[in-house]
Amino acid sequence: MFAWIPLFPLLGALANGLLGIKFFSRKAVQAVGVGSVALSFLASAASFVALLRGSEDVLVARLFSWIPPSLVPLADGGTAAFAVDLAFRYDSLAAVMTLVVTGVGLLIHVYSVGYMAHDRSFARFFAYLNLFTFAMLVLVLGANLAVLFIGWEGVGLCSYLLIGFWFSKDAAAAAGKKAFLTNRVGDFGFILGIGVLLFVLGTIDLGSINRLAGEGALTKGAATAAALLLFIGATGKSAQIPLYTWLPDAMEGPTPVSALIHAATMVTAGVYMVARLHALFTLSGLALDVIALVGAGTAVYAATMALVQFDIKRVLAYSTISQIGYMFLGLGSGAYAAGVFHLMTHAFFKALLFLAAGSVIHALSGEQDMRKMGGLRSRVPTTYRVFLVGALAISGVPGLSGFFSKDEILASAFASGPTVAWALGVLGAGMTAFYIFRLIFLTFFGPERMDEAARLRCHESPPVMTVPLRILAFLSAFGGFVGLPHLLGGGAWFGKFLESSTGRHAGHLAAGTEALLMALSAGVGLAGIYGAYVVYVRKRGAPAFRLKERFGALHRLVFRKYFVDEFYDGILVGGILRLGRLAGGFDLKVIDGLVDGAAALTRRLSKISIFFDGRVVDGAVNGVGAVHRHASRLLRRVQTGYVYNYALAVVFGLVIIMALVVTVF
Repeated sequence: MFAWIPLFPLLGALANGLLGIKFFSRKAVQAVGVGSVALSFLASAASFVALLRGSEDVLVARLFSWIPPSLVPLADGGTAAFAVDLAFRYDSLAAVMTLVVTGVGLLIHVYSVGYMAHDRSFARFFAYLNLFTFAMLVLVLGANLAVLFIGWEGVGLCSYLLIGFWFSKDAAAAAGKKAFLTNRVGDFGFILGIGVLLFVLGTIDLGSINRLAGEGALTKGAATAAALLLFIGATGKSAQIPLYTWLPDAMEGPTPVSALIHAATMVTAGVYMVARLHALFTLSGLALDVIALVGAGTAVYAATMALVQFDIKRVLAYSTISQIGYMFLGLGSGAYAAGVFHLMTHAFFKALLFLAAGSVIHALSGEQDMRKMGGLRSRVPTTYRVFLVGALAISGVPGLSGFFSKDEILASAFASGPTVAWALGVLGAGMTAFYIFRLIFLTFFGPERMDEAARLRCHESPPVMTVPLRILAFLSAFGGFVGLPHLLGGGAWFGKFLESSTGRHAGHLAAGTEALLMALSAGVGLAGIYGAYVVYVRKRGAPAFRLKERFGALHRLVFRKYFVDEFYDGILVGGILRLGRLAGGFDLKVIDGLVDGAAALTRRLSKISIFFDGRVVDGAVNGVGAVHRHASRLLRRVQTGYVYNYALAVVFGLVIIMALVVTVF
């Protein structure tokens, strides 16, 4: 049944894309768009139940042979029979991912019915949204890196289509191109990583790669090379340093797109890929340290930018970059299940936060600047309550989903990862709580700062938007209990369920140490919330204003995102453009000059050759011909054809000969 999971969104995309734009009513479009993902979710749930009841840990469905068997050379000088099937793999990791993608994706599709109700391109939007879901499902179900790469590129293409959905806006069109091109940089590393694995192992089957890596068929150096190249691809898809700059600009797309990209699909692709190839990354060791440090560094780095943003969606965008960093911190600590656990809980509360932000924007007729909000908790009470649940969950408040997953990551980092990565993770947790409640207090508390027109039109969102918010709020509050740790009386069921797919985490802590770290994690989050309350509620933002005045240069640096975009545009993009112009000038002046010069020289030589041929060669030939013509005219007079003329000539000749003889002798 799991092989049917990607089919329904694909059929929905084809129906709405080919027929819906011209022939379907809006109700038909939304029925196809939402219904296809609903069927996919039901297939995912049924497959999950069957996996729990079945005796097999891994199921593979081979649809057809894609690349027939052929011999390929290997690094050791031998050869291997290489073949690729279009096949899907279903195990505990795939089960979790398909449920997250289709479940959260379904709620986002339902929400979109209300949010995009008045958009002229309603059918095109749902066609793209279905296609995005299909591509992500192919990615998580692919049994080999070739099939995974189809989905990998598919979500990149769909991100371009959805981010630039309102393509008449220059900013949206530019953001779509930026996302597409930035991901191409990471994908280049990903392709090279696949090539290394093929050259060393002779296979790109995911199960075979993990098995061979576990058996030692791969040297540590080769494993490190392949793992780091694959991780370059992950930094592009999952927006980590240095390929993160596309994600904040992705806010130019519709809010449901932001929720789908940031919560359940594209940005989790890199996390999933690392977890899927856990044996390869574990064998490397060095790659895990790099992943942990990049993840922890990104978590803090992105959080600093979220502290000073005023666009409500951009705050959440930098929050996504930061939270994906936490997932990589867990993966880099060898706690693959913990990273996937945070992926799941993050899908719940980040989808909730984005959709709730969309509800706020909808209520204010498109306003996104938090400085023009305030006092909205009484005007949009449902949105406020669900937003608060999401904020508490992402802040790691005890009892909510984010607390359990983030605590497990920090504990794993303390036990197995680099110490500096754990310290950065703790710092990032406090910053997360501060900036997300800064958003809450600026948006929902204090005096109303919106203009009069927005105040008059301000209203709560319709049920088609608020019902998905309530469901996501419930999941954000209680979804973490599937991973309740032993220390709190649970059985860490989520980690046990994933053991067959991600291996068992070797790091462990004493109960006392774990309790202390848990208290520290919770305390840091609560301290961040209290700090935001003091600054933005009790003192109405005065401390923040004073810090901005005192450290103006630092604030400008952070507010301008450390000028990384300017650096990329000026040095990298600008450098490539300058190199292109230099190459163009060299081609025009040197290469074309040589070609044009050779052509001119050839023309001159040909003129000389023509002159010599016409005047000398032809002149000599024509001169010989003229001599022959004149001689022939004289001889023609002699050749009369009369015998008596010839006899007379003979007589004259004899007379001359006789005269000569007489004269001589």
